[in-house]
Amino acid sequence: MKKEKFISIAKEVISLEIKALQKLKKNINNSFNEAVIQIAKCQSKIILCGVGKSGLIASKIAATLSSTGCPAFSLSAGDSSHGDLGSISRKDILILISYSGQTNELKNIIQYANRNKILLIGIVSKKDSILYKASDIKLLVPQVKESADIVPTSSTTTQLAIGDALAIAAMKYKKFDKLDFKKIHPAGSLGAKLRTVGDIMLIGNKIPFINENIKIIDALKILSNKKLGILIVENKNKKTIGIVTDGQIRRFNQKKIDIKNMKINEIMTRNPIGIDKNSLAAKALALMNSKRITSLCVYDKKKRHKTIGVLHIHNILQNNIS
Repeated sequence: MKKEKFISIAKEVISLEIKALQKLKKNINNSFNEAVIQIAKCQSKIILCGVGKSGLIASKIAATLSSTGCPAFSLSAGDSSHGDLGSISRKDILILISYSGQTNELKNIIQYANRNKILLIGIVSKKDSILYKASDIKLLVPQVKESADIVPTSSTTTQLAIGDALAIAAMKYKKFDKLDFKKIHPAGSLGAKLRTVGDIMLIGNKIPFINENIKIIDALKILSNKKLGILIVENKNKKTIGIVTDGQIRRFNQKKIDIKNMKINEIMTRNPIGIDKNSLAAKALALMNSKRITSLCVYDKKKRHKTIGVLHIHNILQNNIS
């Protein structure tokens, strides 16, 4: 077979799957709404199961649901008839995936769910099947043409797509946001992207606070000890009123101004640029770049004039934020 044929085959497979997804899109109805609400409100576990390729899809959907705030796991259809049915409780939701809806390995699971009044959601393509008839919520996926007429490809694509749609819809129903997502994705590049300012800022004694009335000669000692190149200026009420950088002090020296007995509030920059602790660290980096600065005062949005942390460019680089 010529290499050009491979490209033609690839395009044909993809075209079949696109057509299958288009049919699925037209099939979405109120049953989908009902499934989303039940999944989002589930106070226990969501258990997914399928046989063969559908079983692999079940595992992927379970992982997506878990990562978006709906605890889920996949169950082996074969093992379920040898004791694993005991892992399903009455408060769980069971999602069975089968293109035909007639797969023998699922029959014992269907009977167990019906007998114990466990909510059963069926993702199936045939209305006359056992799974469709037994399901409390029926998600009918279209009957589609498979690649080479035999290999489960278009059907598994539709199963995966409806699973993703359920996960995202349930996530939005629960108002599961970026901060929630970050909590269960702490590692890798995704975790870095979702890291907040509050996760990496300097706090406590590491914040170089000084009073506005302190003399510059004394402020220089604090600047040297803290090693951040900045000082956060507070008034008597502990409100942040300014910032001083080592660069500012150097520029005054270059002008041959005697600054030793001057107060820090005479040279500080008033109303320093700050950022909320819940902002993404990537947003802080963008702010630093746009303002051409290397540090930010961090505040809680309820108290914008109270500095609770300092974010330095080094903190961002050390945490691989980009």
